Amino acid sequence: MTSPSNPEPVRVIVVGAGFAGLTAAIECKRKGCSVLMLESFKELKPLGDVISFGGNAGTIFQRWPGVEEQLDPICHTSDRLAFYDYRGDHIYTQVWADEVEYGKKFNGHRGEIHEIVYKHALSVGVEIRLDQRVAEYFETDTEAGVVVNGERITADVIFAADGVRSTARKIVLGHEDKPKSSGYAVYRAWMPSDDLAKNPLTAHLVNDGDKHVGYLGPDIHFLAASLKNGKDFSWVLTHKDEADVEESWSAPGDVEDAVRVVEGWTPIVHAIIRATPQEKLVDWKLVYRDPLPTWISPKARIALVRICKPLRLVAHEQFAPRTSTPPLHLSLPYHPSNTKRQFILNSDQGGDAAHPFLPTSIQGASQAMEDGTTFAVCLQLAGKAKIPEAVRAYEKIRYDRVKAAQKTGETTRDKWHKTDFDRLKANPTSIKLAREKWLLDHDAEAHAYAAYADTVASLRPNVEPRPSL
Repeated sequence: MTSPSNPEPVRVIVVGAGFAGLTAAIECKRKGCSVLMLESFKELKPLGDVISFGGNAGTIFQRWPGVEEQLDPICHTSDRLAFYDYRGDHIYTQVWADEVEYGKKFNGHRGEIHEIVYKHALSVGVEIRLDQRVAEYFETDTEAGVVVNGERITADVIFAADGVRSTARKIVLGHEDKPKSSGYAVYRAWMPSDDLAKNPLTAHLVNDGDKHVGYLGPDIHFLAASLKNGKDFSWVLTHKDEADVEESWSAPGDVEDAVRVVEGWTPIVHAIIRATPQEKLVDWKLVYRDPLPTWISPKARIALVRICKPLRLVAHEQFAPRTSTPPLHLSLPYHPSNTKRQFILNSDQGGDAAHPFLPTSIQGASQAMEDGTTFAVCLQLAGKAKIPEAVRAYEKIRYDRVKAAQKTGETTRDKWHKTDFDRLKANPTSIKLAREKWLLDHDAEAHAYAAYADTVASLRPNVEPRPSL
């Protein structure tokens, strides 16, 4: 991103070391930026459970030397997903062969994959500072910055990827908003498969290679998978939950409570849950926040990651160039996060500073990586002199695609949870997981390069905007 006419690299601060933040940092570094990453945790440990990356994210992993080779041994390898109803009757088996042309997917343990990507970021020269708690965001017409542990740090632009609790939301929204319950919750677990291998009811799930199964019931679904040739096992149970949610929405789960959710279900599901060590179970409330009218700060020097919400979608504003205004300076409260909570939440989401994807989208982490990649391309093409242009283009290029990807999570959840089991016998393929070409066979980097010029032109006054998918 340097040239004789622009010798200084763009200075980028990335807040949050999830998949969105790490991708943005790596891609910005690849494209010549000076990158500083700030993460609030004192140390990063390989915690969490299963996470899925589609071919659209696999394309990004494969551009990073050595990463694909490190991911292969730890990722899930089954070629199908077998669906059953809650009584244990087989419905349909979906085979992934048709997806090969969409690119390589990577599904595995969130913490293990994150550790590989984190180390890659260090290897390419990203400066990462841990134990950095952002207390303030601010911006002027020429720079943006944060106050961290009493230190004032500035850059040309900030990428706020510090999760659904992001304090950067306040600088965009103008006030602090609270998370709301979606009406659903998820029990999640990752555990060794030893006990499952000893039980005749479950041995077939962990012997002879990796397996992937799903059980559907009235307003409930249960997904389970073995990994590493059956050595490890992961399951998720999504169900109705009307509990009030405040700032903390994850807690240790109770095995017996989880069993009660699936009362009357096939003994296989009960056996899986009862084989779960108590300390491996998490009770995770699915939350959302009200949609923001924009992804970016008033002076377009601070960008959030993805702006949509699980239950209601809104159109975004069109932005004409802003006039010069006084510096914006907000003092933001720090909300300490529970370590287990952070990694569990991010198991399906890579960067939720704006909204959490529903797990049934199976796209949260992949879209987070697309966010980071697109952001880096926009900075590269705009250069240091046109940072606001880059940030506004990033928002415009990503918005409609993210909204459409997020919608797939609602569609899948409703399809599985509102199933008419009598009619399902006549049309078993109706519960297939949608795996669409437009979503999976997508190269975010190539698309951003191709779309950037038209996007910038569409953001100028009196030009009809053109959505980008």
